[in-house]
Amino acid sequence: MDRETTIDTGHDVLDEAASQDLLAFNAASAPNRAVSPHSPVMAWNEWDPLEEVIVGSLEGATIPTHHLTVIFNLPRAAQPFYRFASGWKYPKFMKKLAQAELDNFIAILAGEGVTVRRPDAVDFSKKYKAPRWSSRGFCVACPRDPYLVIGDEIIESPMCWRSRYFEGDAYRSLFKEYFRAGARWTSAPRPQLTDDLYNYDYRVPNLKAGEPMRYTVNEFEPVFDAADFVRCGRDIFVTRSNVTNLMGIEWLRRHLGPGFRIHEIESRCPQPMHIDSSFMPLAPGKVLVNPDYIDVERLPPILKKWDVLIAPRPDPVEGFMSKISMCSPWTSINVLMLDEKKVVVDASQPTLIKALKDWDFDPIPAPFLSYGPFGGSFHCATLDVRRRGTLKSYF
Repeated sequence: MDRETTIDTGHDVLDEAASQDLLAFNAASAPNRAVSPHSPVMAWNEWDPLEEVIVGSLEGATIPTHHLTVIFNLPRAAQPFYRFASGWKYPKFMKKLAQAELDNFIAILAGEGVTVRRPDAVDFSKKYKAPRWSSRGFCVACPRDPYLVIGDEIIESPMCWRSRYFEGDAYRSLFKEYFRAGARWTSAPRPQLTDDLYNYDYRVPNLKAGEPMRYTVNEFEPVFDAADFVRCGRDIFVTRSNVTNLMGIEWLRRHLGPGFRIHEIESRCPQPMHIDSSFMPLAPGKVLVNPDYIDVERLPPILKKWDVLIAPRPDPVEGFMSKISMCSPWTSINVLMLDEKKVVVDASQPTLIKALKDWDFDPIPAPFLSYGPFGGSFHCATLDVRRRGTLKSYF
C-alpha cells in the first residue's frame, strides 16, 4: 500500500476506520500475516508506550559450554574466565550483584506502570545430547535474543549457540498463556547445529589492516538471534553477525512477507553480535548509532531523512564484573525506550545521559554493569510483549 497504514492495537472494539485499515493490511500482506486486533501480544517498534514486558531471570544461570561461537564473541580480556569456568554455575556473589541491579530495574518498570512478566526457573547446568554433539545450557537473562515480537506474533529464533538450544523451556508457560488469549506463536526451522554449520578455522579478522570480514557460522542452515533485528514499523533493520547468517535473514524476510521491508546494515565490528549495541532506534526519525561499528555514510538510503545521533564514546568503568562482562563497552547504547521520550540507560554513562537530555529525551539512569557477565544490558534483558501503538511506515 502506498499510503501510511494504521492498525489499532488496543484491546477494545475497533472503530470502523481502524477496522478498514486492519482489513487492508491483512489483504496486502501474505496470508500468514493476518493480525488479530485483540491479541495480548502487540508491538511494532522500539518506542511506542510500553505496557507489558518479559524481563530476564538469573535462576539456574550456567556459564555456557566452551565453543567457538561463544568464545569468539567475548571481549579478549574476558575469554580466559569463560574458558576456565565452562559449564560451571555462575558464582553466587556474581548472581547477587546482578540480581540487585535487576530488581531495581524491575522496580523502575513497575513504577512506570509496566506489567512485568518473568520466565520460569530452569536448571541449565544439566548436560544434554543431540546425535552429534552435547552441551550444558546457559541462562534466560536475555529474552531479546531468542524471541522477536512482530505485531501479534512471537517468533522463536533458530539460535546457533548449542548452549541455548533448550532455553525456550523457560518461556513455555508464558507463551501458552499468550497463545490461548489470541497471540500467534511461530518457530523458525529448528537448526541441527552440527559441525557443518561452524567455521572451525575462524579467527577474528583485522579489519583495520584490510582483512575481509569473517564469521563463526556459514550458510549450512538458517540461524539468527532475534537481537540482531530492530523494528521501525514496516521497516526492520538487521546486521549479519557471528550468530545470524544470510539464510536466517532471508527466512525472516520470506516469513514476514511483502508487508515488511528488511534492511541489512553493514557492521565494522570484527566480532559482530546483536545490532542493539550498534544501531538503536529511539523514536520516529531518531536513531542512535555506534560510530566504531557503523559507517554512517553507508547506512541504508531510507534513513537519509532521519536524525542519526552519534553515540558518545562509552565512559570508562571499573570493577571485576566489568572486566569479565560478555559485552563490549558499547552496550552503553543498549537502552530501553519506555515511550518516545523516556529511556532507561546505564547510570555509569553520564556522557550518554547528558547527550540524551540534549537530544530532548528523558533518561532514567539505573546501574546495570553487573548484568554484563550474563549477556547484556536493558534492551537485551527484556522482550516487549505489548506496546500501545499502531503499525506505520516511518519512511
